[in-house]
Amino acid sequence: MPVLAPLVVALPLAAQDPTRPAPSRRAALERAAAQAPIAPIDLGAVPLAQGGRTQGLGPLTQLDISVDLMFAAGGSTARDDVLRQLQGGAHDPKKRGFTLQQAELQINGAVDPYFSGQVVLVSSLDADEGETIVELEEAWLLSQQLPANLQLKAGHYLTEFGRINPVHPHAWDFQDQPVVLTRFFGADGLRAPGARVSWLAPTPTYLECTVGVQNANGETLQSFLANDEVYDERPVGGRLLDDEARVVHSLGDVLWQARVATAVDFDAAHTLGAGVSALFGPNATGRGADTLIYGADVMFRWRPVDNRRGYPFLKLQGEVLARVFDAAAQVDDADPLAPQALPADTLRDWGGYLYAVYGFDVGWAVGLRAEYASGSGASYLGGGEFARQEDPWRADRLRLSPMLSYQTSEYSRLRLQYNYDHSDHLDDAVHSVWLGFEILIGPHQPHSY
Repeated sequence: MPVLAPLVVALPLAAQDPTRPAPSRRAALERAAAQAPIAPIDLGAVPLAQGGRTQGLGPLTQLDISVDLMFAAGGSTARDDVLRQLQGGAHDPKKRGFTLQQAELQINGAVDPYFSGQVVLVSSLDADEGETIVELEEAWLLSQQLPANLQLKAGHYLTEFGRINPVHPHAWDFQDQPVVLTRFFGADGLRAPGARVSWLAPTPTYLECTVGVQNANGETLQSFLANDEVYDERPVGGRLLDDEARVVHSLGDVLWQARVATAVDFDAAHTLGAGVSALFGPNATGRGADTLIYGADVMFRWRPVDNRRGYPFLKLQGEVLARVFDAAAQVDDADPLAPQALPADTLRDWGGYLYAVYGFDVGWAVGLRAEYASGSGASYLGGGEFARQEDPWRADRLRLSPMLSYQTSEYSRLRLQYNYDHSDHLDDAVHSVWLGFEILIGPHQPHSY
């Protein structure tokens, strides 16, 4: 990864927010959480949350229902078909004109003293056809009373990898998903049915270890067993889907996840968090073909003790990720008279993002994000041709995004964002401008920030 060496040195590698409700550690964990959204809410009034986890939900009723609406308008120098590749996240603004990024219905509830639960349904409009899409984003239960600082989560949930994947789009600081996450985790982020266990270490500072197992197949498992639709739209390295490889025979055919996260308070105003994550599982190119994804993340937050409604503040956040994709040997027989042999190969991809957000006055914040993605190993383009730089999902790419945000209250905000995109698969750089508007209705439980 020589191209990324300066980025690796510079990128922060952030931890997720701690969420254990131990009363003796509550104050310390609130500071360590560093959960400042782009317009921060007073932490003293907000229960803790981590990556879709909600053990610290606070006074949950048996049923809390809320709705979050995200809407964007904008334009670009690129045609809409190219724009849908550049804005590859399912909830990114991705069309000249108007985009309904999502309408999210979230239901939280306390089951009993031992379990809580959450269901999240998301609806959006297809950018090309305008058809309504409804998806089950999350549906899980969470233990509250396990001994030895253990916690169990089971159901369908966003995988706890890094800082952004476990977080719902309305809690992002910028309006679109980072490029490298779209490439590795697909349009909707990495999520699947499964279970995970986490352990909070009895240390003076926050330290948590998580191990989980999830299904490896489906539209949200881009780099693993995926499905026909994923390989029709954006196959990894242009490879072919092998249906035999997608049959689950053993524990080697599921997705394994691990994460270690920590956070340190330097004082009441400065917090640093860091984490490392890893994923391992089979991919859809053939029996015995595996994928390894690993990464590190960091987040630094400054907020003076004498702040006014959370302002001023400074938040720095970044992640670096790498993917090792073992592609099995295949034969492309689309043309029966001229079948093409695809040799086994190891495709390597890497990338990351780094951004800063500064809240300079109550409700107002500015930010700047830099992203880069690259790789090695040729992509198959069809017809016997191989070239990574012609593959829109693996070509070298740079994106720069300045942003201005105004949050009228804790329940609505406006964001103006400009994207400069340079990708080797395009002849010219692309310039795009997005104005996003978001409103929240109801007692929405907080996410990790």
